Amino acid sequence: MPLGIDLRTLRVAWTILVVVAALGLVYGLRHLLVLLAFSVFFAYLLYPLVQRVEARLPTRHRRVAALLLTYAVLVVAIVAAGMIFGPRLSEDVRSLGQRLPAMAADLQSGATLQRILGRFGVPDDVIASIDGTIRAHAGEWAGAAQQFGKAVLGWVAGVWGIVLVPILAFIVLANGEIVGTAGTFFAEGRHRHLWRRVACDLHEALGHYVRALLLLSFATLVAWTIVLSIARVPYALVLAAVAALLEFVPLVGPLVAGVIAVLASMMTGYAHPVLVAGFAIAWRLVQDYVTSPLVMGRGIELPPGLVIVAILAGGELAGPVGMFLAVPVLAAVRIIWRDSREEAQEDAVSAIRRVS
Repeated sequence: MPLGIDLRTLRVAWTILVVVAALGLVYGLRHLLVLLAFSVFFAYLLYPLVQRVEARLPTRHRRVAALLLTYAVLVVAIVAAGMIFGPRLSEDVRSLGQRLPAMAADLQSGATLQRILGRFGVPDDVIASIDGTIRAHAGEWAGAAQQFGKAVLGWVAGVWGIVLVPILAFIVLANGEIVGTAGTFFAEGRHRHLWRRVACDLHEALGHYVRALLLLSFATLVAWTIVLSIARVPYALVLAAVAALLEFVPLVGPLVAGVIAVLASMMTGYAHPVLVAGFAIAWRLVQDYVTSPLVMGRGIELPPGLVIVAILAGGELAGPVGMFLAVPVLAAVRIIWRDSREEAQEDAVSAIRRVS
């Protein structure tokens, strides 16, 4: 114990300082880390297609050629989808934007509430009481909606970030296998084996999760578009697109999509908003108990209660982006902890066998 300093206390203090510095660095680089996370997700999304294309190319630089061909097909698909659905979608958005001032005025005056509840025979005094409650909390709800809108618009406004995502994903995929470099930073073979094992498990779980989310989102887009169009719900394509995008936000996104659809149908004068609510609930049940188990399979095995806590915590820390990243981050922590424990158990068994 030189100079009267307890070495154990010094190591603990040093560890705490390193952890605090690391957390500070993560917070300072949070925007860059989110950009890198979305780039990795995009890379995992394209990885199976790139693999299939690469296997069929005879050229020397097959990976780069497969990436260029995959990106070209993706651009063509986006342009074709824009040409097919773009005019109707833009027309619906423009029409909805023109109606928003009148809808807001009706909502503020109580005419919308009177029209909706009066249809079900609700007494005027009850309607007045509900209207008073809404007005009492309107400021809080408007503030929350404004903050959420600012967060979403702030992310959308970062066009440079959206452009960088496919570029960084291209670089990730062009430089070989995603798991190939795992463990190269560790000198000891035991550590290399552990972190390569962790990387392989993360690679499999994350890739499966990202592709499953895309399939669930596409299923939502198709189902909502077909059902709402057949039911002649106003702005069906806009509502379907919003629901598909919110499918990427676990738990909260589908709930918000259902509320938006019901409110939009009510405020636009649709005759059967209850049917919209029934469809939103029914589709959620189909996604949770039919589509999701089929697509996810075993997927990311996490307790539902822990997922809810992680999503809420992610929303508090980083808004909608934090909610989206909460589940994969939690799954990564679980995989690291599980593999570390199993590796330690295997080492202990090996040590006992060597002694015996």
